[in-house]
Amino acid sequence: MSKAILGIKKGMTQVFKDTGEVVPVTVIAAGPCIVLQKKTVETDGYNAIQVGFYDAKSNRVNKPMKGHFAKVGSNKVFRYVREFRVENIDQYEVGQSINVELFNPGDKVDVTAKSKGKGFTGAIKRHNFGRGPESHGSKYHRRTGSLGAKGPARVFKGRKMPGRMGGEKVTTLNLEVVKIFPTENLLLIKGAVPGPSKGLIFIKNSVKAK
Repeated sequence: MSKAILGIKKGMTQVFKDTGEVVPVTVIAAGPCIVLQKKTVETDGYNAIQVGFYDAKSNRVNKPMKGHFAKVGSNKVFRYVREFRVENIDQYEVGQSINVELFNPGDKVDVTAKSKGKGFTGAIKRHNFGRGPESHGSKYHRRTGSLGAKGPARVFKGRKMPGRMGGEKVTTLNLEVVKIFPTENLLLIKGAVPGPSKGLIFIKNSVKAK
């Protein structure tokens, strides 16, 4: 992973290309992310950088984390602390800032976020099951149906049933960076990205770029 940044989803809008074509985009307030720690193969078994993102109130952070943040020479505390796997750890230094200028218009990126929670739903909405008849005395409309063979007398693991829907880690591949605004720390990505507004977004260079 050579490029990665954290951001907050702000919402969607549209921009116009030079040809007059309308492009729907998602606006993401990306970075700046501060490098808090470097992890190497020798000490941790893998190469990665730990970054802090999104300023938080000091009373929301415990003393050990405050001391961890103070090592970078800043009195700020961060709401999110995440790790990025990197190939060349020497490209980064503790205290370094990572911002949207890391990307350029036209870059292909993969966006990961926690999807919107839909609450408790039935099997039709959650797993796209078919439904039963609506009339002629039928009492089977939106129920789950058979749960398996009679002999085992139990429900097998993995059976598709009603339950909580959404709220899962989702990655959308090969999205295009349309524009960047370095002064406002804004990143415009073509199309929709997972998650609700104000949700945490993880953006990295695409692993399957077309």
